[in-house]
Amino acid sequence: MNFLLENWILVLAASVSGGLLLRPMLLRGSQGAALPTAEVVRMMNREKAVLIDVCETEEFAAAHVAGSRNVPLATLEGHKSLPSNKTLPLIVVCKSGARAARAAASLRKLGYENAHSLDGGLTAWREAGLPVEKSA
Repeated sequence: MNFLLENWILVLAASVSGGLLLRPMLLRGSQGAALPTAEVVRMMNREKAVLIDVCETEEFAAAHVAGSRNVPLATLEGHKSLPSNKTLPLIVVCKSGARAARAAASLRKLGYENAHSLDGGLTAWREAGLPVEKSA
């Protein structure tokens, strides 16, 4: 007890830094934060995550994550390519990740409770050396 009283500044600093380290992990669960490529691959393999590419049709044809479905951002609400099972994990992808983050938030509002965006988008996917397809 004496140690804690004499070193209260160190204890406070350790508590604050620990809280700051845990904050992103706690926010990810509640806000559906962007996921790194390794986590997306894990979800695809273990949880049967569905990949939704919100790029425009021309962008999608030029390059997209292998196996993803094209649902342009403007047509997101009520699109027939979205899964009917709203509990399935959805990974939303775009070129850089900005549109995907907005789309994931919209999908959560539509009831897809497990919607996330790919951090860094297609660019990060390519940098990780993961498969990319082109439409004919």
